[in-house]
Amino acid sequence: MSVPLSRTTLPLRLASALAMATTLAACQTSTINANPVTAIKNPVAENIVTKDAQTSSALTIDMSGRHEYQLENGLKIIVKEDHRAPVVMTQIWYRVGSADEPLDKGGISHVLEHMMFKGTTDVSSADYERLIAKFGGVNNAFTSYDYTGYYEIFPANRFPLALELEADRMKNLVFDEKEFVKEHQVVMEERRQRTDDNPLAKAYESFRLLALPNSPKGESVIGPMSELESITLSDLKDWYKIWYAPNNATLVIVGDVEPAAVLTQVKRYFGELKPSKLPKRPEVSQKGFRGYQQVESEQAVQVPVLLMGYNVPSLVTAGTANEKQAYALSLAQDVLDGGLSARLESRLVREQGLLTTVGTSYDLLDRGDGLFLIQATPREGVSLEQAQQAIIFEIEKLKTDPIAADEIERAKTNTVTGLVYAQDSMEGQARMIGSLQSIGLDDRLLAQLPSKLDSVTIADIQATSKKYLVKDNLTVMHIIPPKEPVKKV
Repeated sequence: MSVPLSRTTLPLRLASALAMATTLAACQTSTINANPVTAIKNPVAENIVTKDAQTSSALTIDMSGRHEYQLENGLKIIVKEDHRAPVVMTQIWYRVGSADEPLDKGGISHVLEHMMFKGTTDVSSADYERLIAKFGGVNNAFTSYDYTGYYEIFPANRFPLALELEADRMKNLVFDEKEFVKEHQVVMEERRQRTDDNPLAKAYESFRLLALPNSPKGESVIGPMSELESITLSDLKDWYKIWYAPNNATLVIVGDVEPAAVLTQVKRYFGELKPSKLPKRPEVSQKGFRGYQQVESEQAVQVPVLLMGYNVPSLVTAGTANEKQAYALSLAQDVLDGGLSARLESRLVREQGLLTTVGTSYDLLDRGDGLFLIQATPREGVSLEQAQQAIIFEIEKLKTDPIAADEIERAKTNTVTGLVYAQDSMEGQARMIGSLQSIGLDDRLLAQLPSKLDSVTIADIQATSKKYLVKDNLTVMHIIPPKEPVKKV
């Protein structure tokens, strides 16, 4: 399959919600990354944001040219005009992912995603790929905790073909036993290569289970091998019938289009599809303040690695009454790790020389509770415990010491500029819209983000840090090399 959507343009604290660090693509995965934090570092260049930079309120996120419709069968359509090139990105997002899966069928959403490329009653798998190639298209898919998505990029005069193909496989998928056996093996091999044979990935997977024991997001998107092995063709058919319906999907179209013409074409291909009775999605909340937890994980790594995670709410779970807490956590994350001059990098890596690498992540835009995650590699001669205490010391200083004006402005501006850059491409705009809609947020809230951030004060950041970034709310994993040398066979 084709190269998946780039995820390198997303700001760090939006990465998970916007399909990045917790997403499995049809032919590759970044869910269980060997370096789960630093792999999604904020891409905004350090020299872009200076003391003289614009404040976040001076930056705007363009929501013009956006049109929203809904068919009688429940399908939501969002069209975003972008006439810079004669190209159209079509994405369909189903509100189902690994967080919705039964306890004994982890990974079923991703297996179904693979099967969606194996043909329908009208279009075979081979014909599907030939049609995409013949008309200059690019296609792929992705699975995350909260959604499964499929996309096609076509020249503007061919974009209705994407609608025809997606409407067809929404209801007419063929479940062939031979194809299932093949794709089942492909997914299990993905699991072996990207997790079982990857020491840091294995450790990170077990860390999430420890830090999120009551949330379905404690499990990996790809699922445990034992559960993957148990998935049958009948299970996939049932999963498809339950969730793949127009009233559980959002169709996002961005590009050189006229909205009225788009709606006509969407009605033509999707209008006759029947809605389904959808089950209630499981909660993705996680009880925090369970007491301090620390474990050691012996893995085949070359150097020790530290993982620290505080249980925290997202914008969704904080709710309107406490939304400032979510924004404050996002800004606290950036003060600590928003570039080369941020506190952890400047103090612990360059000034004190205690760490060789350090990175953080926080998912502001997420369907459920999440983690304020820190990953660090100590410099040679520095223990994991020393590294951990140095990081905690900086977090404690964040709660009490003054936060400089340039630090807070840099944090606010980094967030907004990251969003602006992420929407520079058609696929970036579509990804923003689809991912937010799929977790229950209106994508138009992005336009309010600069003013929301500007309303957060230093006192808000410190109060929120004092509430959530505490030992009673912390899970720690020390990942260490084997204590005994691995014997060569």
